[in-house]
Parts: sequence; structure tokens; C-alpha cells
Amino acid sequence: MISWATMLYGAGLSVLAAVVAVVVVGRDRSIEVLGPVVVAAFAGPVGWNAVLHATHAREFFTDAPVAVFPASWQDAGSGVVALAAAVVVLSLVRPNAKSSRTLLLGAICGVAAFLVDIYLY
Repeated sequence: MISWATMLYGAGLSVLAAVVAVVVVGRDRSIEVLGPVVVAAFAGPVGWNAVLHATHAREFFTDAPVAVFPASWQDAGSGVVALAAAVVVLSLVRPNAKSSRTLLLGAICGVAAFLVDIYLY
């Protein structure tokens, strides 16, 4: 089980990775995109890990036996919840944006949170 300090540290790293990924891969620097990405990349991993912490779900922290990609269900959950949060918040902030663009930006945010969770905490 990871501590609250580790959760917050990891969420902070997820924010940095998601913002860089959206700027570089998504080619968007607008505040109406980066703001929701920051919120989602922080709230997604913290929310998911808080649920695992509250339910004492230690089994979710078992890494896959693949040295180069040791993902766990906990890592995947962080990415999925970050993706969902990004799509919801982006949809609320930019209701007239193309849904494909919203999904792309959300996916970038989710993948960034997932990779940070696997490799950095």
C-alpha cells in the first residue's frame, strides 16, 4: 500500500508528464486545455489510489512479471481514471470542441499518468 505522500508525489509527476505530453504530442498550449489536463492528471491518480487505500486493496499493486513493462492494476487504474477525468473536464470546459480531439487529449493525459505510475512511483 502506498502512502498519501507517495500518492501526491506521483500525482504531481503525472501532472508534469501530462502537460508536457499535451504540449508536445497534442500540440496544444491553451489554458482551456492545460487547465483541465492539470486537474485530471492530479485528481485521477489521487482518486484511484485513495479508493485502493480506503479499501485496503493490496492485490492491485502486484506488478506484471515483465521486466520492461511491469504494469499493475493499480497503474492501469490511475491511467483510466485520469483519462476519464480529462474527457469529462475538457467536455465541460470546451463543450463545442470536436469529440475526437477531446478524446485524444484525454488519452494523452491517461497514458502519461499510466506511464508515470509504472516507472516513477
